[in-house]
Amino acid sequence: MAHTNEMIQHCAVYDGGVRRAGKLALEDASEASTQPDSFAWVDLHEPGADEFTSMTREFGLPRLAVEDAVAAHQRPKLERYGDLLFVVLKTAIYVDSEEVVRIGEIMVFLGQNFVVVVRHGQGFAAEDIHRNLDSEPELLKRGPAAVLHAVVDDVVDRYSDVVAGVDTDVGEVEEAVFSDVIEAPTQRIYLLSREVLQFQHATAPLADPLAQLAGGRVALVDGGLPELFRDVQDNLLRVLTRIDSHRDLLSSVLQANLAQVGIRQNSDMRKISAWVAIAAVPTLVAGIYGMNFDVMPELRWAYGYPLVLSLMGAVCFGLYRSFRHNNWL
Repeated sequence: MAHTNEMIQHCAVYDGGVRRAGKLALEDASEASTQPDSFAWVDLHEPGADEFTSMTREFGLPRLAVEDAVAAHQRPKLERYGDLLFVVLKTAIYVDSEEVVRIGEIMVFLGQNFVVVVRHGQGFAAEDIHRNLDSEPELLKRGPAAVLHAVVDDVVDRYSDVVAGVDTDVGEVEEAVFSDVIEAPTQRIYLLSREVLQFQHATAPLADPLAQLAGGRVALVDGGLPELFRDVQDNLLRVLTRIDSHRDLLSSVLQANLAQVGIRQNSDMRKISAWVAIAAVPTLVAGIYGMNFDVMPELRWAYGYPLVLSLMGAVCFGLYRSFRHNNWL
């Protein structure tokens, strides 16, 4: 199955926490993992249903969980299928140039002597995790659950990077709203709010699975690993708190921006009204004197025209000073 070989990014057996030398085929890893103090670790990238067939056969993966892993549209969760654990995580990276959160997905099948990690999308440094865990045999002695911890820890750590990126952009938006420069950041505020909400939907459901893992309520996670998961849980709770603050702040900034837009519109309307009032004076006088009656005040006086112009100018200037004094202009 050529496609299966392409989707397998990592296939290894660990004996007593030490990686077995050589490159192993999937069948060899499955068979070798049945030995005492050994387990297999297989890492897959975006497998299809047909490509997953051999994986299901070798490790006896439950059909419903396999369907979820292939479809890759699940919310974070932890499910038990007999003596097998199925964990779904959402990865996240922040693209600062576009101000968007890219969401990926990771599914972990955890058994007594194997762990299968299925990745969809970005936001997960698989090679770094392979390298780091290979250098920690004492941690790997605790079994496949050590791999689950490393995966969850990496995913949650990257949430902090997303929060930092959002922090910067929220600060820029807040500064733009309250600056003296007239801008229109309403669309940016809305788009940021949408990304923060999407990020929250990807992270908040993970709180319950982590509580189970940190609370020692999962049979396959023991040997001191619950303490490590508690540290990850603390990091996640900090992230969720920051996300809530982002949503509240963006909501407040949006309301402030809309209020400022209303104030600016009122100010513009006052200016327009003031200039209309000033222009109404010469318009009125010119309209009256343009009615072509023979008998009108000062119509035949030599200084009548300059007098009317001076009167219009004086009244307009008086209105202008009055509006300026009341901050209408």
